[in-house]
Amino acid sequence: MSESEVSREHRLAEVFVTLADTLVTDFDVADLFTDLAAACVELLEVTAAGLMLVDVGGRLRVMASSSERSRLLELMEIQNDEGPCLDCHRDGAPVLVPDLAAARDRWPGFSQEAMRVGFGAVYALPMRLRQDTIGALNLFHREPKIVTDATLLLARALADVATIAILQQRAVAGSAELSQQLQNALNSRVVIEQAKGVLAGRENIDMPIAFDLLRGYARRTNQRLSLVAQAVVAGELGVDKLRDPRARTDAPPAT
Repeated sequence: MSESEVSREHRLAEVFVTLADTLVTDFDVADLFTDLAAACVELLEVTAAGLMLVDVGGRLRVMASSSERSRLLELMEIQNDEGPCLDCHRDGAPVLVPDLAAARDRWPGFSQEAMRVGFGAVYALPMRLRQDTIGALNLFHREPKIVTDATLLLARALADVATIAILQQRAVAGSAELSQQLQNALNSRVVIEQAKGVLAGRENIDMPIAFDLLRGYARRTNQRLSLVAQAVVAGELGVDKLRDPRARTDAPPAT
């Protein structure tokens, strides 16, 4: 086994241990899914990754993305009701597109936009709960590329972890319905996007930088990302505090 393979296996073990630790404690689904998207990029050697969930009305919503390009592409896919990620959710089966140029007839608008922003391949995997598909894990690659069986197996495992996170939220809530749990997770993502927009507009910074500020402060102060975002949107938390390194991880957790 090569040194790179050993390193990858070690990193894979670290990711699953971290995710397992998160699932047995109180956690923020939006933050966890952001970690999962980043882990997909690192472990699956793709260019970008994103997760979609269904809301209470059965419509797909973007939950997390590893890049702004992939997030905007997924939003366009939902708005235009066209694309492999939507088909994956509808059919409850993987949709693997190793060459988007060859898929122009099937998804003309999506394929054109995906290639325009720098993606040549996309792979969508269902997030399944028994007979229901509650979302999709979407992987993007800059060049046309056939995904290997080993990579696909690992991607499915990561999609299952995302589904388990929703199950954990359901268990914590007791009798709450799954659809409400999904909606609560999506609501958290909405307020995070609002906070990113507030910071980007107020401070004239890019959206990824705004997200890093939110997440860094949440982790230093041991607060949920969604609660930090709510404070920013409400005007209770400014960029001066978000950037303050004196905010440490030993701060009391938010209630």
